[in-house]
Amino acid sequence: MNKYEVLYILYGETSDDVKNATVEKFSQLIAENGGTVTTVDKWGMKKYAYPINYKTEGYYVLMNFESAPALPAELERQMRNDENVVRFMVTRK
Repeated sequence: MNKYEVLYILYGETSDDVKNATVEKFSQLIAENGGTVTTVDKWGMKKYAYPINYKTEGYYVLMNFESAPALPAELERQMRNDENVVRFMVTRK
């Protein structure tokens, strides 16, 4: 089991219910694939360093988890396909 960290940004215009559901969806994805979520830190709305898709703010979430080496690739695939995710970055600790 390796330790990983994922920081992802959700569109700021979406409702709080959708944001919470998206965070829960990624947490469940990790748990279903044999990983464990250590922490989920919701940073909230922050300004971007530069405009992304003509937007200047997004909802930031930092999640730490432990999993097998194959899980981050699946997590990245799911995030790429999710319409609420603006950007994401998975790093190994």
